[in-house]
Amino acid sequence: MSRIVAVVSGGIDSVTMAHHLAAGGHRLHLVAVDYGQRHRRELDCARAAARRLGTGYDEVDLTAVGRLMRGSSLTDPTVPVPDAGRAPVGPNPDIVPNRNAVLLAVAYTVAVVERAHAVAFGVMADDVGPSDTSPAFLDAFLAMERIATRGQGSADLGLLAPLITLHKHEVIALGEELKVPWERTWTCFRGEELHCGSCAACVERRTAFVTAAVEDPTEYRC
Repeated sequence: MSRIVAVVSGGIDSVTMAHHLAAGGHRLHLVAVDYGQRHRRELDCARAAARRLGTGYDEVDLTAVGRLMRGSSLTDPTVPVPDAGRAPVGPNPDIVPNRNAVLLAVAYTVAVVERAHAVAFGVMADDVGPSDTSPAFLDAFLAMERIATRGQGSADLGLLAPLITLHKHEVIALGEELKVPWERTWTCFRGEELHCGSCAACVERRTAFVTAAVEDPTEYRC
């Protein structure tokens, strides 16, 4: 049984990952980050997951850093969240460049203090691309953190991505086996009272439930 600091946003992937690690007997400490995201309702779901699993929990206020992340629809109120398939030509406005490096750096700070054996990150197969969701990035980040924490943290401090080979519908199938309460997860980029049903994240969520043949309890606005 190892001690793991898990980065949990409150979305389907990270909450399922936390349940999966807990079911495996690991001792967890959950970390969520408020970086000023438009959909910060997900933080409520991260807190709920920590209470449900009986883990330690830290919620880190990086809203000042988030204000520097201009140009993304997730962090910049002047950039509208596009509907799925209607993003403008050019960089994807739903991506926050370098965000994962910031989140992981925070998690490793907590991991040293908690004497954890590893940090866990909820990236899945559909996320894997050429940037900060890629195996190359994760490997490089781990190598950097082992240098940064040398003599302070665990000598073999690891970085786990237990869902990285699973597609969204497979994550849902796993979560269903683990009895993840889907109504206590948040996906929508718009972060309104209800899931909008039309942003890229909502469409991915709806499609994955259908593909997994799992009933979707989410209430969508449209």
